[in-house]
Amino acid sequence: MPFEIVRNDITKMEVDAIVNAANTALQMGGGVCGAIFSAAGAEDLQRECDSIGGCETGQAVITKGYRLPAKYVIHTPGPVWLDGKHGEAELLRSCYLNSLELAKKHGCRSIAFPLISSGIFGYPKDGALSVAIAAINDFLVKNDMSVYLVIFGK
Repeated sequence: MPFEIVRNDITKMEVDAIVNAANTALQMGGGVCGAIFSAAGAEDLQRECDSIGGCETGQAVITKGYRLPAKYVIHTPGPVWLDGKHGEAELLRSCYLNSLELAKKHGCRSIAFPLISSGIFGYPKDGALSVAIAAINDFLVKNDMSVYLVIFGK
């Protein structure tokens, strides 16, 4: 049950799937989302996302990886941090678990996550990290997959 926290460029990781910290409209954004779209080929990836139509917070959808080393991109919109009293932790946990289940369904043996919601969505990094580690560990108790949590920052 490999699980590793790394500092790396998620768009260059050779894994079966990388996770995009998406918005609910599945539109190219900034930060990690923008980097993933740019590296994949923004026009192709956006066209496929547009055909899906959107994704609710905490859910996950999958697209091809296009020019990325990863076969798939799993898009999951994380919660916007309000004050921690509006179900943010549960929604964030769902992002990780739904992404992992979708990867499993598509035969992925490896996956790389950014720290979802900890950028422009304002989720405190320490809280986001705790939720991520707990959700990933819970999944790995019953499943075999190499999971990387890619941390950006100083």
